[in-house]
Amino acid sequence: MAGTSRPTARGDLVPSAVLALLGTRGPTSRADVARALDVSPATITQLTKALIARGLVAELETAPSQGGRPGRLLGLVRSAGGAIGAKVTADHVAIVDVDVDGTVRSSTSHRFDPDAPNALDVLGHILGSAVDDHSGHLLGVGVGIPGAVDTQASGVVNAPTLGWADAHVGAVLRTMLGVPVLVENDVNALAVAERLYGTGRHYSSYLVVTIGRGIGCGIVVDGAIYRGASGGAGEIGHIPMSVDGPLCGCGSRGCLEAHIGDDALVRQALEAGVIGPRGTLDGLKVAAGRGDETARGIYREAGAVLGRALAGVVHTVDPEVVVLLGEGIDAWPYWELGFEQSLRSHLMPARRGLPFIVEPWAEDKWALGAAALVLATPFDSAGAAGDQGQLVRDRLQAGGPAIAAGALR
Repeated sequence: MAGTSRPTARGDLVPSAVLALLGTRGPTSRADVARALDVSPATITQLTKALIARGLVAELETAPSQGGRPGRLLGLVRSAGGAIGAKVTADHVAIVDVDVDGTVRSSTSHRFDPDAPNALDVLGHILGSAVDDHSGHLLGVGVGIPGAVDTQASGVVNAPTLGWADAHVGAVLRTMLGVPVLVENDVNALAVAERLYGTGRHYSSYLVVTIGRGIGCGIVVDGAIYRGASGGAGEIGHIPMSVDGPLCGCGSRGCLEAHIGDDALVRQALEAGVIGPRGTLDGLKVAAGRGDETARGIYREAGAVLGRALAGVVHTVDPEVVVLLGEGIDAWPYWELGFEQSLRSHLMPARRGLPFIVEPWAEDKWALGAAALVLATPFDSAGAAGDQGQLVRDRLQAGGPAIAAGALR
């Protein structure tokens, strides 16, 4: 059964949270808004009166009633704004321009070398072009990084796969762009997107697990991302699975990622003769698709290893559901051959019924997750976005040219 407990919004968050809720859910009654935000109906009545007077919210059609006077649905009068999201990788930057409801207006990809001496300046210029091209009321920019980030607001990054140590990503980008900038671990950003638009809307505690080049995990507890003491929580790809296993990119041996990440699967396929010396992960997947038992065995074992490691995470966090995402999902039918039985058998009996959901994948989901960092700030009761989140909320409540000129949603 889906969880219902959510952190109560602070008073200063509620006006922008109302706008964001109407943007992400569409027309909603006052009673449902109050329940979703865990505030009193009287508070919502007063706030929506002010928002209607300012031209940001309008009463729409009458909502069905189970008895008593029918309620009126509320909707955004005009687009409340949008956000830009960027996913930084070892060879490119994926960018999306999105509306407050998560609709992707446009997506682009730019070649990028994180090892270059001026990498942050180049990233700033790439994002600057996206900011210039944005038509409407821009609330802010979100950036997803494959590494540890101290806080979303300051954005100091340690990302071994990018070669970045104590990189002041947030400060550099804010100076160059002149708009609010939030920086976060890319898997945490996906977990935020799930909370706004996906499975997370129905649960208060869940895991978002990604498979692909790396193995990552976003942890949501009581409706909020759990980041740990230094922003590095959820790095399950570096759980030690063997003493003298293959070398991992982090420098250790035997990490989960070194056993079942993309490079590991290609190495195993090469050693088993499934692919040739110049073979790729696609070659392994094609072989599995045509029934090659060795290829399927590689995926089956990877799924079993993932299930065993994830059982330990489940016992530690006790989520309501696990969501599986990532580039590797397109081969999930072969992973699943070993995953579910391994997961269930390594869970305590009381947890063996834990549901898991496998969601379809598209490249722009990473960047959409980064944009969701901006769009989630109205619900940020824990203050994770800091001063940058407050700037986003101020922009949302202030509206802008797009709000004055837009059409009824």
